[in-house]
Amino acid sequence: MELGEQISRSGNCDSNSKGDCCISIELKQFGGVDFELESKVKVFYGKSIEMLCRSILAFFSVENAVIAVKDNGALPYVIAARIESAVKQLITSEKEFLFDFIKDNLYPSNKERFRFSRLYLPGNTPYMMINAGLHKPNGIILDLEDAVAVSKKNEARYIVRNALRSQNFYGAERMVRINQGKLGIEDLAFIVPHNVHVILVPKCEFAADIYKIEEEIRRIKKREDLIQDIFLMPIIESALGVENAYEIAASSNNIVAVAIGLEDYTADLGVQRTNAGTESLYARMRVVNACHAAKIQAIDSVFSDVGDMEALAENVKRSKSLGFQGMGCIHPRQISVIHENFAPNWNEIERAKKIVNAFHEAEKNGLAVVSVGTKMIDPPVVKRQLKVLELAINLGILSKDWRSEYVG
Repeated sequence: MELGEQISRSGNCDSNSKGDCCISIELKQFGGVDFELESKVKVFYGKSIEMLCRSILAFFSVENAVIAVKDNGALPYVIAARIESAVKQLITSEKEFLFDFIKDNLYPSNKERFRFSRLYLPGNTPYMMINAGLHKPNGIILDLEDAVAVSKKNEARYIVRNALRSQNFYGAERMVRINQGKLGIEDLAFIVPHNVHVILVPKCEFAADIYKIEEEIRRIKKREDLIQDIFLMPIIESALGVENAYEIAASSNNIVAVAIGLEDYTADLGVQRTNAGTESLYARMRVVNACHAAKIQAIDSVFSDVGDMEALAENVKRSKSLGFQGMGCIHPRQISVIHENFAPNWNEIERAKKIVNAFHEAEKNGLAVVSVGTKMIDPPVVKRQLKVLELAINLGILSKDWRSEYVG
């Protein structure tokens, strides 16, 4: 154990930081560990909080210190993250204090999963993570980048790592947006071993950005003896990134989608972002085309006005009409609107049913191609229509037994 500074702090200390805590640790020469706790639930949980804190200090061989905890309803994994962050400001240690994975967090993901909605959560605000999965987003993004102040980025890594192990996200795809450059590479050690499903790569401009991320992921997986798939979602947020969209989209078999970030893109152009989106139409279409050419999903930008659901619905409809297959959201109330408007409508469902049935009938007669109306239908077209039907079934719009009920 190598000593560094003699006092450290970690956590959010203001009274509005629900579900969090503030930790200060001061090393001393002798006298053991002195523990101080300020908490509204001290009568009920004071002893268990003290036991947890003392066990973490013992784990890191901190024998003489004063630890002060200002608790505002933090869960054990949050307290542990804050203490570990504070300890590692004082000492150098390769050890990690990890709770066992909860069983609910051991599920895998897959490349073809629907990604209509992805809910962004600041990585240093644990309270927002507690019930996020109950809103049923397709994915939950624990954000280490823009949503975290520079001074808090290292602390946030411990919160995100522990949340991946201990916070139930109720089946949502588990995503983390890492930082840019060297910071992003360092972030990977905190997320790759902990069943992250998708890593979002911000401000991606070259395929080389993806190669660097994948090289480090491979190194960590080999070190940790991991075999699970970890997918990537580059975010294109600049004019240069837009021009290199296909190169990025096709740079790895682990890329499941490419997203566009319009706040940074319009800033790069020096123009104002509007609801109509005419200023970004070229960029959005280029990203959509690149994604479909690479056979991955195209994901639109977030809609920043969380109070205007009608404008959001119109934005989703425009997004869908351009070929996007999902978008980000920054408030839970946006999720249902996004799902409803990306969902297939009855005309799309009826067309899909007609095409799939016609193709099955043709197959029975030994034909690989069939016409529906004036259009020739081949297997790739059928595959797309099967996705429409699968989506309708998963959303509860269409019965699983639709074929037995279908009258063409």
